[in-house]
Amino acid sequence: MHTTPTTPEVRVPRLVGLMAMDAREAAKSHGLSLTAPDRPDFGLVVVDYVVRQYPQPGTPVPRDSTVAVWFDFGEGEGGGGVREPRMPRPPSGGGHRALDEPGDPYAMVSSA
Repeated sequence: MHTTPTTPEVRVPRLVGLMAMDAREAAKSHGLSLTAPDRPDFGLVVVDYVVRQYPQPGTPVPRDSTVAVWFDFGEGEGGGGVREPRMPRPPSGGGHRALDEPGDPYAMVSSA
């Protein structure tokens, strides 16, 4: 178990990619607390993944500071979205345009 540092200033750990319960434990082990502006039920959130945080990892902050974490991307911030079907369809050819078309693989080469 990681002991809480005793210095007046700590560095914010990287919480992005952690599940909510792991993020809470990581923050606690650094002497920090978490808040989730997009989740009023943050205390009950367990397996959702952190997608962003503030302040950024490595930022020095006073002990007992609060780090904000979000579990959903904001408007225009990412996420996969719906990508298929794409209309109009891309032109055919793709990789064939960059490669020479092979000839008959069984053709005889004569040296005359």
